[in-house]
Amino acid sequence: MAYALITGASGGLGLALAREFAKHRHDLVLVARRQDVLEQVAHELRASGVAVEVLAADLSQPSVGASIFAALQARNLEIEWLVNNAGVGSNGTFWELDPQKELDQVTINVTSLVDLTRRLLPGMVARQRGRVLNIGSTAGYQAGPFMATYYASKAFVLSFTEALASELRGTGVTATVSCPGPIATGFASTAGNGTSRLFTQGGVAAADDVAREAYAAMIAGRVSIIHTAKLRIGLTLAKLMPRSVATGIARKLNLP
Repeated sequence: MAYALITGASGGLGLALAREFAKHRHDLVLVARRQDVLEQVAHELRASGVAVEVLAADLSQPSVGASIFAALQARNLEIEWLVNNAGVGSNGTFWELDPQKELDQVTINVTSLVDLTRRLLPGMVARQRGRVLNIGSTAGYQAGPFMATYYASKAFVLSFTEALASELRGTGVTATVSCPGPIATGFASTAGNGTSRLFTQGGVAAADDVAREAYAAMIAGRVSIIHTAKLRIGLTLAKLMPRSVATGIARKLNLP
């Protein structure tokens, strides 16, 4: 039995993705920090007729990939779809932000994503089937003052996934990066920028819509998807600007 593993699946976009996968009859492995919340989500999704396994894991710990992989092997769970969704952000002047939280952000957004992908991809390639869906952001296309670490981490996710997709040609496995803009989840309040222009000037997407489009792009084997025509136009225009101008616009949007 093949499973879809989704990180950060206890709420927000991760929960929306879990529901989308369940709607398409995928059995699931849900990964997040809190066991109790995961069990509640699992109870909901099992009612739709899919099998659901839960793995409580703190993705800010550098060794978490090995622990998750060992748990999968111990339960004999074959992962055919990997969804690296877990991500955190922060808002503020970089040198005034909590240094450990900035490092944790890199570990969650980048290190755990690379680790899990590296551990699970060989099995997919050997079986000649599988999908990797990484959740990036339109933030990955430019620098982001006052969210410097977050924007840089999403630039890594974008570049990493595009390179991986090229390497995977002809293997039967694909890699897709979903690049949404602001989403109506708890991310903004946790990151501390819920009152910034980025989240108050309109254009905030529903998590269910982003999940549906990301799933469809992954199934189609697309390398990347930028959600909404407005975002695609905005990024096209940003490419025509000097980088300093695009950075200045991001600065205004993220200003605490």
